[in-house]
Amino acid sequence: MNKSLRNAVIAGNWKMNNTRVETTALINELAPLVKGADCEVVVCVPFTNLQTAVELAKGTNIKVGAQNCHFEKNGAYTGEISADMLVEMGVEYVVIGHSERRQYFAETNVTVNKRTKAAIASGLKVLLCVGEMLEDREQGITDELVALQTKIGLLDIDKADLDKIIIAYEPVWAIGTGKTATAEQANEVCTMIRNTVAKIYDQAAADAMTIQYGGSMNAANADELLAKPDVDGGLIGGASLKAADFTAIINAASK
Repeated sequence: MNKSLRNAVIAGNWKMNNTRVETTALINELAPLVKGADCEVVVCVPFTNLQTAVELAKGTNIKVGAQNCHFEKNGAYTGEISADMLVEMGVEYVVIGHSERRQYFAETNVTVNKRTKAAIASGLKVLLCVGEMLEDREQGITDELVALQTKIGLLDIDKADLDKIIIAYEPVWAIGTGKTATAEQANEVCTMIRNTVAKIYDQAAADAMTIQYGGSMNAANADELLAKPDVDGGLIGGASLKAADFTAIINAASK
C-alpha cells in the first residue's frame, strides 16, 4: 500500500450468502470492531440484503455495495437491477465483472465496460474485476489478458471519473480454492495494471488508482500481501463472512 498516494479499500464480497437475519447479526458484530479503521470498509451483499445493510450501516464507517448492475436504466431485462435502483436505496459501491459473472453468466469485457459506465453515470463507485484463469497463467499470458481486460473495462471512461473506480485483481485460480498468489505474484500483476492505466491516461492517474488483490486474501496472509507497494486493499470472499476474520484484514490495511 502507498496511502500517501491513494486510498486503501477492503471490500467484502458476500456472494450468494446470508439472509437478512444473518446480515443484521454480521453487520452489528462488525461495526464496533472496525469503527477506527484507517481504510475504507465496504460490504457487498446480495440484492435482497441491500436495504437491511444500508439501514444498519448508517452512523458507521461501513459502506454498502451491490454485486452487479445492468447497463440499461430500465426495460425488458427480467431479473436485472439498474444502477439507478441501487442509488435510490442508498448503495454506494457495485462489483462489476467478477470472474463468477464472467464464467457462469456470460459477462464479456464489452458488457463489463457498459455496466461500469452505467454505474459511474448513476453515481456509484465501481469495483472493476480483472483476472486470469489457471491455464492463462500456465501459458504465460497473464499480463496480456489482464491488460486487455483493464483497457476494455476502462474504454471511453474520462480521467475525471477514475476516482469512482477501484480495480480488483482476482486470479480466478485463487478464488475459493485455498490457493493464493504469492505476495510477489499479486504485486507484479497489480503493478502491471497500474502501468496499463498510466499508458491509457498518465502516471498521476495511475498513482491515484486503488488496486486491490482478490484471491483468497485472509487473516493469515493479509499483512504480507498488503505490505506490497501496489496492493492497495482486498476484495474478500469467504473471510468477509466472519467478523473476526474480516476485521483482521481491515486491521492489516489500517497499518
